[in-house]
Amino acid sequence: MNKSEIYKRLYEDYSKIYLNKIFLSAFLSILVAGSTSSIAWLLDPAIKKLFIDKEQSLLILIPLMIVFAFTTKGLSLYFAKATMISVGESIKKKLQYDMVNNLVGTDTQIIDKKHSGKFISNLTYDVTHITNLLSNAILTLFKDSLTLIGLLIVMFVQNWKLALISIIMIPLASVSAKILGKRISKVTTEAQQKSGFLTTYLVELFKNHKLIKIFQKEEYEKNRADKFLTELKEKNQKIQTVFVRMSPIMETLTGIMIAILIFYSGLLMSKGELEINNFFSFLAAMMLAYQPVRALSTLNLVANQGLSAASRILPIIDQQNKIKDKINSEALKIKNSKIKFSNVNFAYEEQGEQTLNSISLEFEGGKMTSLVGHSGSGKSTIMNLIPRFYDRDSGDITIDDQSIYDVSIKSLRNEISLVSQETTLFDDTIINNIKYAKQHATDEEIYKVSKLSFCEEFINNLPNKYETIIGENGVRLSGGEKQRLSIARAMMKDSSIILLDEATSSLDSETETKIQEALKILTKNKTTVVIAHRLSTILNSNNIYLIDKGKIIDNGKHEDLLKNSNLYKSFYEKQIQK
Repeated sequence: MNKSEIYKRLYEDYSKIYLNKIFLSAFLSILVAGSTSSIAWLLDPAIKKLFIDKEQSLLILIPLMIVFAFTTKGLSLYFAKATMISVGESIKKKLQYDMVNNLVGTDTQIIDKKHSGKFISNLTYDVTHITNLLSNAILTLFKDSLTLIGLLIVMFVQNWKLALISIIMIPLASVSAKILGKRISKVTTEAQQKSGFLTTYLVELFKNHKLIKIFQKEEYEKNRADKFLTELKEKNQKIQTVFVRMSPIMETLTGIMIAILIFYSGLLMSKGELEINNFFSFLAAMMLAYQPVRALSTLNLVANQGLSAASRILPIIDQQNKIKDKINSEALKIKNSKIKFSNVNFAYEEQGEQTLNSISLEFEGGKMTSLVGHSGSGKSTIMNLIPRFYDRDSGDITIDDQSIYDVSIKSLRNEISLVSQETTLFDDTIINNIKYAKQHATDEEIYKVSKLSFCEEFINNLPNKYETIIGENGVRLSGGEKQRLSIARAMMKDSSIILLDEATSSLDSETETKIQEALKILTKNKTTVVIAHRLSTILNSNNIYLIDKGKIIDNGKHEDLLKNSNLYKSFYEKQIQK
């Protein structure tokens, strides 16, 4: 998108709904401009009437008018800023919500391409710059433009010749701002990239803190942190330096203008064309005009920062999903939950090579089917295609003879529960983690699944029982407790299809027994697709598919495969936990 398209988009989607507040701020800006201009103008009668003509009748009135002008300016400025702060924070919240709203539902393949730390940086760093553009910059445009116009009117009223000389400073300041604006856009993009790198690094740092300690990499990580922080510091320093470059430019221009004006004013006074009261009023107006001219000269820099940030944020918000419902898609109707793959081919975008090659298989309804094979053979990909985390390139997948691509995604995923090898839990209470599958679950339902998943015994030993906060990804629980909690969550959903990726980690025999019992309850009479790592799971399977390099090599019962398949026998001997 070009600049005009970005401005139009930001106005239509984010600023337009707050026009009433923006107009209120504009009205208050008029009061600020009027009161500021009146302060400069009041010096004319104050000097002439009170000090030259010595009129005692205005001795109280003029000072009161000056107090009133300053008070009006202060109050108007406060309410104008407060109004735009409200607008800015509302726009910030809407931008962040729109981004999160899109990311929550976006395709898995899109999320996989970018580190979460960079999305966090977009949500914080970039959104702040857009907020500044749509709130602070708008207020500056109204307030300082109107104030400058008001002060220019005062200057022209006092002496039009001096006013013409002084306005030369405005285009000179604008040219300087335009040159610096191009630089600020480039540096802001670089700073955002460094912010993304830093956030990514911090996410990895906190996630892997135990690994850092065991390999004694504290000094190495300190040096890496220093490198990332230094790079970001240098970019932010450049941004601030570009901003303050306007100061020497403006100070020099102002000094030159004042020197020229004083010289020319002396000539005009000697000719009787300018009185002392007019000169001081003009000089006050010109000095007061310095702040709005300086603010307006940096407006282009703020605008370029915001536009640069918007060019990164808006594509994320606009990201269209490839995985979506067909028009008029119907809800999935479950009979016995039979899943069938027919000549399914699939390749990950970033890899290019085929991950699955003409896969055809069936998962019997209400039965357990195991997928076995070496790492990278395509087992997880098969599982991920069923809930449409990814879409096949060709072929078809059906559930009870209904193509999953013809039914609504919501109805499809409503019938599927996932128990992953890498247990995912939220930094919340135990009860909220269980209820994540069913937000309005009753206490009786929660207690029931807790008992069936063997969670009840360890929950009751916790100080706050079901209200215990378990930490980031359940860090305060043991591996076995986390697995049982994820099983309880799956039980709460009570779906007809279970996708189970067995954990490869070994547990003590008692915990292992409890988890296996919980899984038996979870998968009873359910269509279960399991990536198997344990002999007990394989023996309980109705059918086993042996997968290698994206192809179905063989299938059958455990005993038959041991006799007929050397590949299966090799896999069984090396990788199956007995």
